[in-house]
Amino acid sequence: MNCLEGPQPLCDSPYPGFKPQFIVRVSMAVAASTQGMALSSSPETRHLSAVRVWLYVLAALVIAMIAVGGATRLTGSGLSITEWKPVTGAIPPLSEQAWLAEFEKYRQIPQYELVNKGMTLSEFKFIYAWEWGHRQLGRLIGLVFFLPLVFFWLRGTIKGRLALTLLGIGALGGLQGAVGWIMVASGLEPGMTAVAPIKLALHLTVASVILACLVWVASGLRRDELALRAEPTLGRAPAVILALVLVQIALGGLVAGSKAGFTYNTWPLMDGDFVPPAAVLFSVKPLVENFVDNLALVQFNHRMVAYALVAFALWHAWSVGRRAPTTGAARRARALAGLCLAQMALGIATLLLVVPLWAGLLHQVFAMVVLCMAVAHARVSGLAAARPATA
Repeated sequence: MNCLEGPQPLCDSPYPGFKPQFIVRVSMAVAASTQGMALSSSPETRHLSAVRVWLYVLAALVIAMIAVGGATRLTGSGLSITEWKPVTGAIPPLSEQAWLAEFEKYRQIPQYELVNKGMTLSEFKFIYAWEWGHRQLGRLIGLVFFLPLVFFWLRGTIKGRLALTLLGIGALGGLQGAVGWIMVASGLEPGMTAVAPIKLALHLTVASVILACLVWVASGLRRDELALRAEPTLGRAPAVILALVLVQIALGGLVAGSKAGFTYNTWPLMDGDFVPPAAVLFSVKPLVENFVDNLALVQFNHRMVAYALVAFALWHAWSVGRRAPTTGAARRARALAGLCLAQMALGIATLLLVVPLWAGLLHQVFAMVVLCMAVAHARVSGLAAARPATA
């Protein structure tokens, strides 16, 4: 009996993004493949493979966007374009007169007066190029997202919950553009020479959530039933690691926005203490502002969550390896623990070197690699846990 004739375990799919009709077709293809027919011969499977590749391309573009955004921040370029023009802003200045007009707008903001007074036009063009490239990449991501989405939707490859999920990701991308401008606008306020740290952290966090959503959906489109049956039950540990990674990225955004990485450039101690005195950590009034504006507490929180994340990831890898050493879950857990450990080492090096451009960028991009691995691990582990015991 199949799903059309009566309920089967596979009919209740753990994928929130697919209709039961799709699961029926995939289950039939899996059954046929065990009798000599390759799964790749299924048109549905081939079409979903194309969707999965598209989503991974988008994820790579988002990582590139985050890297360019990091370079924009580290080069002090983020305020070089003082207006938000989603459509006409795609065209850069094309004449000397146009460049002078843009430069004059920049010369009216506090960053120029307080930090870059006397900057030449050629120096302005350099910082303008970073910010323009960052915004251009955002426009490219929008096109790469919506044009294939419409194509797959018209072909019927994307439908139901999957379509709604992808539309939600698209809406989140649009929101990210607005958050980016709100962040830039905070740096144009009187007396400001950079964007507000909390808004930069929000901008980075939303980008990370978009990346996580893309990888979550993409990694759920490929199902190896035999491998899933061999997966051990991992409980909430993969989700805990994923949550810690996202929290750590948000804290890293605060470190970057407040330039806390340029202080306390020693490790493992901060100014001679592993845990600085409370009078140092909570010197700002009111108390809550210490978590955003106090450089000591901002950096301390980033360090402590890093220790917690690495320790938990190492424990998780040991625990899974002890129970099921030859499974995909064990391999993923070991890889994730190794990536977390490498990211912490890179963060320490970045701190000790006082945040050179290459190290700051590498640390930020590698955080996205860790995030992707954590998402894939949590996704596959969740699919395995959702399978009925009789499957």
